[in-house]
Amino acid sequence: MKVSELPYKRVSLDELASTMTDVIDRIKNAESTAQILAAREDYLKLYLEFYTNYSLAYMRYTINTVDEFYVGENDYYDEIMPEVQNYMVQYASALLDSPFREELEKELSPVLFKSMEAQRKSMAPNVVEDMVEENKITSEYSKLMAGMEFEFRGEKLPRPMLAKYFKSDDRETRREAMEVLGKTLMANREALDSIYDRLVHVRTRIAQKMGYKNFVELGYYRMGRLCYDQKDVENFRKNVVEDIVPVVARLRTENARRMGIDKFMFYDNEVLVPGGDPVPCDKEHIFSAAREMYHAMGKETGDFIDMMIDNDAFDVDSRKNKWGGGYCTEFPKYKQPFILANFNGTSGDVDVVTHEAGHALNAYLIADNRFALELQCGGMETAETHSMSMEFFAWPYMDKFFGEDAPKYRYMHALDALSFIPYGSMVDEFQHIVYENPDMTPAERNKTWAELEKKFRPHISFEGMPYLEEGTRWQYQMHIFESPFYYIDYCLAQTAAFNFLLASQDDYDDAFKRYIRLSRQGGEKVWTELLEEAGFASPFTPGALKDLAQRVEALLTKIKV
Repeated sequence: MKVSELPYKRVSLDELASTMTDVIDRIKNAESTAQILAAREDYLKLYLEFYTNYSLAYMRYTINTVDEFYVGENDYYDEIMPEVQNYMVQYASALLDSPFREELEKELSPVLFKSMEAQRKSMAPNVVEDMVEENKITSEYSKLMAGMEFEFRGEKLPRPMLAKYFKSDDRETRREAMEVLGKTLMANREALDSIYDRLVHVRTRIAQKMGYKNFVELGYYRMGRLCYDQKDVENFRKNVVEDIVPVVARLRTENARRMGIDKFMFYDNEVLVPGGDPVPCDKEHIFSAAREMYHAMGKETGDFIDMMIDNDAFDVDSRKNKWGGGYCTEFPKYKQPFILANFNGTSGDVDVVTHEAGHALNAYLIADNRFALELQCGGMETAETHSMSMEFFAWPYMDKFFGEDAPKYRYMHALDALSFIPYGSMVDEFQHIVYENPDMTPAERNKTWAELEKKFRPHISFEGMPYLEEGTRWQYQMHIFESPFYYIDYCLAQTAAFNFLLASQDDYDDAFKRYIRLSRQGGEKVWTELLEEAGFASPFTPGALKDLAQRVEALLTKIKV
């Protein structure tokens, strides 16, 4: 069935409350494990309906953020979602506190119970109203960014289309496009500063009502992290600064000189190969090439891409009032993944059918897993391992998308991916500082970002860039507003993806089998266990990033174009 034809039906809060109350009471009063498992089946039936329809509503809202019906539905979920989460926590607590817990863990999964423990620590009944407020403010930011237009050379463009010019081979064009970005953000600075300030304070209030010192600890529980903590992430960022930042700064500076650039400006950051980044084929040919690629990888991946394309499970055209980012979601009742993106004629368009399709393939592979509905693919670091690794497994097929420029793409892709790790780590450290100091002024937040730029990206200058030189680049990083602490996951996953890339250079078929095995296990194992099973060292291990940086630098030297 085409995604556009999937039926939507709101699951009312009254209906959900009635079923959840019954399920929770049955678990609490159960006299056997069997009775609890029967109650759980009723919960899963309800959650399947709710999650599917919620995902459909969100998808249809994001493809047109002024659609009156789905704006209303999105507002409805903003209102009720905290109450829904409260019922979910009550359900989790009933299982966690059950006298039959030991038997249940054996019958079900210890990872499931670890996940529920984190879930229980992520909310409380006394913060429901505050969470409603948080959701509304987050939607306010999404609508602001989706409706923002950037006037560039006589055209009014959404930000994804303006971003096309950040990759122009002409340096003056890049500079002008970045100036337009900065000036337009400046015109909206009051709204952006207000939205973020309100988000920081409502999240802090929620955390303190729940007994936490600040939002940081709560943010980790919200992210459902089961195998690493704040100290591990701090160590990871330290390793990035010591072992990856110097390599990236050296490589990017040397690369800029090859392109005739003496002073590396922020508007130079998106171009990585002399002569300009390779431009892919058009949309029609991208999807045709993607179908060929996934069929070449194997029958299972071929069946997957046929299903996605035949069911119109992509929305990739950039337009006004469409959400400006990209994502993959799924509608589990129909075992149907869906991908939203904003094509702009750059190499990023190809990433949609590699990165986002990596997420979608995982959803396809785990659709019938026993705990897929509850654990999904695992933590977001696991999810991003699926997607970022697929980007690299697509390397042998890049000629289908870029023709004779495929070697340029591979070099650009690897250098860009390595460069991302310091940036993503900077985003994470910025959020830790902000939520540990929630009363910072907008100017203090900008100053903090500017200082972090020097720490994580010392080779980049913002001098003379309107507004952006103040340290405001973070304001259009949607994750900072919408999904706090969901960014280091990309960095962790990028290290795993590089390990798969390096392994594929030695034995592609073996590396791909290990990747499919990792993806197929969904959330049934924690990320560090999946890495160990795949034969890779944890990035939290001392020295792991130094070795990785050296090996990736050697590969980049080998494939440099």
